[in-house]
Amino acid sequence: VDGVSRVQKLQMATQTGDNVGVLAIKGNFDDAQSGVKMIFADGDMAKALDEKGFFLSSANSINWGRLAPQIVYYVSAYCDLVKEGKIGYGEEINICVPTGNFGNIFAAYIAKRMGLPLAKLVCASNANCVLTDFFTDGVYNKRRNFHMTMSPSMDILISSNLERLLYFTAGAEATVDCMAKLNTVGEYSIADDIRTLIGEDFSGYCAGESETAETIKSCFEGTGNLIDTHTAVALYCADKYRSESGDNKPMVVASTASPYKFAADVYTSVTDETPSDGLAALDMLSAHTNTEITYPLRGIADRTIRFSEVIEKTEMSAKVLEFAK
Repeated sequence: VDGVSRVQKLQMATQTGDNVGVLAIKGNFDDAQSGVKMIFADGDMAKALDEKGFFLSSANSINWGRLAPQIVYYVSAYCDLVKEGKIGYGEEINICVPTGNFGNIFAAYIAKRMGLPLAKLVCASNANCVLTDFFTDGVYNKRRNFHMTMSPSMDILISSNLERLLYFTAGAEATVDCMAKLNTVGEYSIADDIRTLIGEDFSGYCAGESETAETIKSCFEGTGNLIDTHTAVALYCADKYRSESGDNKPMVVASTASPYKFAADVYTSVTDETPSDGLAALDMLSAHTNTEITYPLRGIADRTIRFSEVIEKTEMSAKVLEFAK
């Protein structure tokens, strides 16, 4: 229910399309995604929807259709650097991506396997640092405290696309075994040789709330660029990787959202003041930074709320069938 910012919640609750249905569940991202996966795997559900003329898809990165166009991000960024004369053709660069579900950065990995000259892929996490720990010690353990942070799109403990990386590096049999252990005991570990192989491509770093806020502020004061909370996590981790590794290859940092989606936290980070209201923060942030509110978010406080229903996570299947009517 509260796993997104107020602005994000209003974006969904005020949707105007006649073919749109929006629900909130009592739970976090992992609860929602696990529920969606169960629905996709339900043969009876598929049959019932087929009889109504529907089939299901997903807009998040459990769907390969989301990952495929993200590959283009990194090809395009590389071409831009070559065109601008910042690198020579064929020169390697590093990539840093803020991620919880391991989708966007996995797209960069696929781009590398396709031949794009990428060196290190830096996986940037927030306080929910399950991926950082995995890349550090080779153990994936979801049995830990769940943190609600100012970068909510990364508040995830079950990173679905890591399964895809295991398939490429450890093979199908080992991947099945790891996923079974994750589902039954909440933890798995990988062999040392697989850990070494993955480490050739990936490094994992994380940023806490204070580091995220400080990065937003220093970036704005130092460059004039206003960044969102997720991008700040990536910038912090990119800098930490470079300072610790001594690797000074050109680094592309993926900026994944508008700062106005998280206006209250960005405003507080920049000014050290708490806005009077989460929505008032939009105008306050714009006035303080002399930047324009992102077009889709302008006037969002005045839009009609069409969807407000909150359900238990166990009710998701029934609601899908209800929508299909």
